[in-house]
Amino acid sequence: MRFTSLVIELIRARPRLIVWIAVLLQAAMWLLVALLFYRSPPGSLATLLAFGREYQVGTDLGPPLSIWLADIAYRVAGGHMFGVYVLAELCEIATFIALYHLARAVVGTQQAVLAVLLTMTVLAFSSSALDFGPLVLARPLWALLLLHSWQIIGQRRGNAWFAWSIEAGLLLLTTPAAIFLLAMLVIFALATAGGRRTLRALDPLFALVVVAVLALPYAVWLMRAQTLVLPALPQVADLSARAIHAAWLLGGLVLGAIAVPVLSFLNAPLFAGKGEEAPIIYRPPVEPLARNFVYFFALAPALGAVVISGLFRFEAVVGGAGVVLVMSGLAMVVAAGDLIAMRGARMLRTVWAAAVVAPAAGVVLGVLFMPWTGTGEIATSMPARAISDFFDESFARRTNHRLRAVAGETQLASLITLHSGRPHLFIDANPARTPWMSQAKFSESGGVVVWRASDTAGTPPPEILARFPGIVPEVPRAFEWLVTGRQQLLRIGWAIVRPKGT
Repeated sequence: MRFTSLVIELIRARPRLIVWIAVLLQAAMWLLVALLFYRSPPGSLATLLAFGREYQVGTDLGPPLSIWLADIAYRVAGGHMFGVYVLAELCEIATFIALYHLARAVVGTQQAVLAVLLTMTVLAFSSSALDFGPLVLARPLWALLLLHSWQIIGQRRGNAWFAWSIEAGLLLLTTPAAIFLLAMLVIFALATAGGRRTLRALDPLFALVVVAVLALPYAVWLMRAQTLVLPALPQVADLSARAIHAAWLLGGLVLGAIAVPVLSFLNAPLFAGKGEEAPIIYRPPVEPLARNFVYFFALAPALGAVVISGLFRFEAVVGGAGVVLVMSGLAMVVAAGDLIAMRGARMLRTVWAAAVVAPAAGVVLGVLFMPWTGTGEIATSMPARAISDFFDESFARRTNHRLRAVAGETQLASLITLHSGRPHLFIDANPARTPWMSQAKFSESGGVVVWRASDTAGTPPPEILARFPGIVPEVPRAFEWLVTGRQQLLRIGWAIVRPKGT
C-alpha cells in the first residue's frame, strides 16, 4: 500500500480542521510568549491604552476604533494586558478564517488550506502578532472586505452588500489607509465587466449611505481639528532619494514574504525523492475573473503602498505589510496550477513550522540573551506593574490623593497610566497631543513627572526642568529588568507636583 502523510490526508478529508488547528496553535504560542516573557507592553501599546482611556473621537494616533477596543479589552480583563493580547490574536484568527473562506471560493477547500498555511508564514515575518493597534485590526477587516467583495463581484450575491458596508465603515474608523484600500476595490470593480455590472445596481448606493453614517463622527472631528492636510509633493531633486526609500520598502515586503517562494522552490521536482509518488492536492479550474481578482489584490495594494510611501517619505508601508501582503499566499496557490504535488512533505512541514515559530523564538532569545551583550535594552522587559504600583503608592502617601496624571518621558509615563487607577497621560513636550490635559490642569490636579535618571541625584533633563521649573527631584528609583544581564538597573528619576490646596 502506498503511504501518504497523515497531514496530507487530513488536508484532503478535513481541511477546515487543519486550518483551525494551525491558527489556534499559532495564537496559543504567541499568548504563551507574552505571558512568560512580556513584563510590559510591546511597541507603543501602552501609549495607545493611555489614549484609549480618554475615548476621544480622534487623536493624532489616527481613527478611534482600535484605540477604543484596546481599552475595552484591557478593562474586561481586569486591568491586565492579557485581554489586549487575546484581542490581537482574535484579529489574527479572524484574518485567517476570512482568508480561508475566500480561498475556498476561488480554489476549493483543499488548496485553500495551502493558501492559509502560506499566508501564516507571511504574516509571521511581516507584522507584529501582539502589538495591537490600527495595523492589527485592519487585517481582519481587509480580509473580510476582500471576501465579501468577491461574493458581490464574482458570485453575484447581493446579500453581501450589508456586511461589506459595515466592514468598509469600520475600516475607515481603524486606519487612515482605508481610503487607499477602498480605492483599490473601486479600481478593480471599474476595470472588470462583472464589477461594472455590480455597480449599476442600487445596492452600492445603500452601502455608501451606511459607510458614510459610520464614518461621519470621525470625519466631523477631522474637519474641526483641521488635520486634513495633504503631504507636499517632493521636489525633482528629491525624487532619487524617494525612489531609493521606496526600493527599501519593497525589499522589506519581499523579505517578509520570502517563505512563500522558498516553500514553493522546495516543492519543485528537484527535491523529490527517488521513486517518490507525491500526493496531489486537487482543485477545480479557477475562472479568469477569480484569477484576476487574486493577482490584482496580491500585487496592486503592495506596489501602490510602496509608491505612495516612497513618494511622501513615510517610514512604513501605507496600510501595513500585514494588510497589503494578505493575498500573497493565495496568489502563489493560484499560480501553482490545478494539481499541486506535495513533494518531500516532511521537509516542507519542517520548513513551514520553522518559518511560523522563528519570530516567536527570536523574541524569546532576544529577551534571554540580548541583556548579556549590553548592546541595548528590551522594552518588553520593563517591570510595568512594579513601576506603576510604586509611583501610584508614592503619590498617595505623599499627598493623600489619588494619582490623576503623569508627565515626563512618554514611554515611562504611559506605563504608569496602566495602573488600576488609570491616571491621565500628559505629553508635556507636545500638549496638543493630549487635549484632555494641559499644563494648568496638571498643576491643579497634581501628578508625577518621570524621566530616565542619568545620575544618582536624579537631576531632571533640562527640557523637563524648563517645563516644570518648580519641581524637586526625589531619589531615583531603581527597577530590575526581567533579565538584567550586563545591563544597569532601570533608574527612573521622578518628582511630585502636589495638587492645588494641599
